[in-house]
Amino acid sequence: MATPADKTKEVKTALTFRKFKDGDQEWPSLQSRIFTADATDKCPTYVHKTPPCQASCPSGEDIRGWLNIVRGIEKPSKDMKWQEYAFNRLTEANPFPSMMGRVCPAPCQTGCNRNVVEDYVGINSVEQFIGDNALANKFAFKPAEHATGKKVAIIGGGPAGLAAAYQLRRKGHAVTMFDDHDELGGMAKYGVPGYRLPRESLNGEINRIVNMGVEVKLKTRVGVDIPMKDIEKQFDAVLFAIGCKSGRALPVPGADAPNCITGVAFLEAFNQGRLKSVAGRVIVIGGGDTSIDVASVARRLGYIKELAESERPEYVVMGQTAHDVAVTAKKDGAEVLLMSRQPVEKMNAAKHEIDDAQREGVNIRGSLQPVQVILDDKGRAKALRVIELDYSSGKPVEKPGTEQNLEADLIVSAIGQMGDFRGMEEFNNGKGLINADKFYQVPGKPGHFVCGDIIRPHLLTTVIGQGSIAAESIDHFLSKQDMGKRPKVDVHHFSLLAKLQEVGLTPKEFKPEGPESERAIDRGLRGTSEQGKAVGGFAVHNFEDRSEAEVCQSDELFLGHFQYSARHLRTEMVPDAKEVLGHFKERMLGLDEKQTVEEAKRCMSCGMCFECDNCVIYCPQTAVKRTPKTESTMGRYVYTDYDLCIGCHICADVCPTGYIKMGMGDH
Repeated sequence: MATPADKTKEVKTALTFRKFKDGDQEWPSLQSRIFTADATDKCPTYVHKTPPCQASCPSGEDIRGWLNIVRGIEKPSKDMKWQEYAFNRLTEANPFPSMMGRVCPAPCQTGCNRNVVEDYVGINSVEQFIGDNALANKFAFKPAEHATGKKVAIIGGGPAGLAAAYQLRRKGHAVTMFDDHDELGGMAKYGVPGYRLPRESLNGEINRIVNMGVEVKLKTRVGVDIPMKDIEKQFDAVLFAIGCKSGRALPVPGADAPNCITGVAFLEAFNQGRLKSVAGRVIVIGGGDTSIDVASVARRLGYIKELAESERPEYVVMGQTAHDVAVTAKKDGAEVLLMSRQPVEKMNAAKHEIDDAQREGVNIRGSLQPVQVILDDKGRAKALRVIELDYSSGKPVEKPGTEQNLEADLIVSAIGQMGDFRGMEEFNNGKGLINADKFYQVPGKPGHFVCGDIIRPHLLTTVIGQGSIAAESIDHFLSKQDMGKRPKVDVHHFSLLAKLQEVGLTPKEFKPEGPESERAIDRGLRGTSEQGKAVGGFAVHNFEDRSEAEVCQSDELFLGHFQYSARHLRTEMVPDAKEVLGHFKERMLGLDEKQTVEEAKRCMSCGMCFECDNCVIYCPQTAVKRTPKTESTMGRYVYTDYDLCIGCHICADVCPTGYIKMGMGDH
């Protein structure tokens, strides 16, 4: 009889043979992985996810969608050209493609998965082409066919208010817009210089929204010209989109000098055509896009040596006088210094804007802290005392002994903005802003909503997205519907069902009773398009929409599919320091149609099939098939015959877009 010691010896000696070695589970090469069929209990599922470009877009544009239209993959109906179809898709979220194609800092491009291949897709350049083409061809917006009878007051005619007005008119609500300026446009018109955003393009996009039937009340300040209580009585809902038109003054001693002004006031005076020249030495404090615009404008305007006291730029900016002589007098280039508390490489302004400003002759210095405005015997600023900051500890620390005085004739503070609440003081949250919940409602004020910079100053694309969500919330409020839950990925999603309806392929309603249902069960219904057709056309192939919760990352793509393709660059007409004086021509020239299409083809269509045929070609069982042309559309190009599928994973491995995932089957 074997002892325990014998059994232990037998185990140690009998089990030395191993059929598999460590590492045998790994594929030796990509080629063997592709051409050697495996077998599992999983089968392909077609999973729609949001691409990172769209997830990074505060406006929530269906970027992948309109890029696929431009490149010719998703096609419009026979009576529409792709240019108009792409415009319609883009403007579901953003009614300003010409504007945003020029001035948006494009966080979408930062998020683009193509960055892991060679360079991002030039989304802005394609958007500019779509927008400019739409203006050239006079594409128009249409309001809803049926009016709801509800009236909404929008206070503020900038991009946020205009975006909300556009979305509300599409929902059938009447809109009246109140603005205290001579023209609509807000910071886009009174803050962004014309050489960055041509007024012809901006006005065209504004008028297209107004022509939807928006009533406009200009030179009208709610709370002053019209009491707030009257607005609340006359309208079913009120949307605050008043922006942040008051700049923050420099918080140091001496900053109340007359020649210390804010960047917001400076740019408004310039864009209204009042400010014609600056001073000889200009210091701009900031680091964001506004400070860059101030510095670049100052370099373009230049200064007049023998300028009358009454025509000093600060008096013109404050509306106390006008620049008469400055229109014809000879000008010299101003010395412009832009300083920031942040290191230059950490400044908030877009890098290309910083580069352009330096090319134009703006001196940019970082890690400087303003300490005091030095005054002359007349009470005017003659210098700005600063101290260097040390960031080696991770936080800014003043460096003793580094104080210095920077001589200046004009000091412009571009360090932040706040709202002007005259007549609407009750809505001020104490910080010069208005509070908002996640649905952009004003807390404790039913029927009052808010969007744009007055919540928190941010990008133009951000306020456009807020206007869209606010309009949706207002629509729910007016319809007495629950606000529901905002999706985790809160953007304008591609809808396969809507696409099927558009092309006349709406699935039939599935009724789970009667002999037809019994036949479906007997056949083992799995939701494929082929079986759906066989049992009544109520099913779509095994499609799963995760776009409201998941973003398609680069590690989900088969990057080997994408060859190197250089980005098509727009022509930049940035003047140098010698050319900048008096240079007000547009700096960015758009792509032509051929270049636009080629650039769109660089899109990797993350999270959505772009009809490359890899899955069809490499399937060893011919289980993956093209959907018949009579039933095919975007997002429904292929399907899987699960009776043939062995779960080898090859289709998922070679899918460039991450659209194919392996889900549970019944093998």
